[in-house]
Amino acid sequence: MSTQNLAEGVRHFNRFYTRQIGLLDEHLLASEFSLTEARILYELAHRPPLTTSILCRELGLDSGYLSRVIARFEKKGLVEKSRAPDDARATQLQLTAAGRAAFVPLNEASRREVTAMLERLSAGGRQQLVDAMMRIQGLLGDGTPGWLLRDPQPGDMGWVVHRHGALYAQEYGWSAEFEALVAEIVAKYVREFDPRSDRCWIAEKDGQVAGSVFVVRHDAETAKLRLLYVEPSARGLGIGRRLVEECLRFARNAGYRRMILWTNSVLLDARRIYEQAGFELIEEEPHHSFGKDLVGQTWARVL
Repeated sequence: MSTQNLAEGVRHFNRFYTRQIGLLDEHLLASEFSLTEARILYELAHRPPLTTSILCRELGLDSGYLSRVIARFEKKGLVEKSRAPDDARATQLQLTAAGRAAFVPLNEASRREVTAMLERLSAGGRQQLVDAMMRIQGLLGDGTPGWLLRDPQPGDMGWVVHRHGALYAQEYGWSAEFEALVAEIVAKYVREFDPRSDRCWIAEKDGQVAGSVFVVRHDAETAKLRLLYVEPSARGLGIGRRLVEECLRFARNAGYRRMILWTNSVLLDARRIYEQAGFELIEEEPHHSFGKDLVGQTWARVL
């Protein structure tokens, strides 16, 4: 088939998909926001404070246009500006409490529409659709196979326990005592799961589980992050950072005011992710567990 005919096929698909998800509507999801405004809100809601230059680059926006949108958001009290800590010349943006509140119904409406679209398909059809989307993303992106975050499916919890046991034995020489601890944590999560206070994400890459993380209730105001892990073959892709960001976002929306986690000093990559996400070390104590002499650490941050 000629390139011209292939291009027409792409254009036909683009017209179909933009109608399918309502991108041609003047306001997205029957809200007061345009598509571009919703994209800006989404990025600010799901990531740490961003500079205007990063937003322009990643969303492909003209700096003047972005400035006008941000000015409107500021006037409505949705966004606040501050100087970037590493560059006083750069302005970084983050959502205010009002901005996060405005984003919640938009996010939920989007989730409902996508869920309704998926529910028209069989389980196999849903998986084929998502796989096809990831394939498109991989081909049109930087050539790196894509990955996604999803809710756990049957069999995932057993896999999480298995991979924790296998990986920590291979990489740190930890005994089966650690696998037993992971199994206890996972079993408690499944038995006591409350969607209002608890959440698990499974990272999937090329159709395979590539990592996971859990958020559980520690007390009325405190969430606890547990069992963050990323497969060796998927490290360096930003999966760990994204999993932690999702935990923070969920905890804020669930009404928690603080998040804590427990780790060990030898887990350098995980500690680096926690530091970058704003966690601070508040306590550490030597202990002998999993067949090793370790230093346990408690990290925390305000939400």
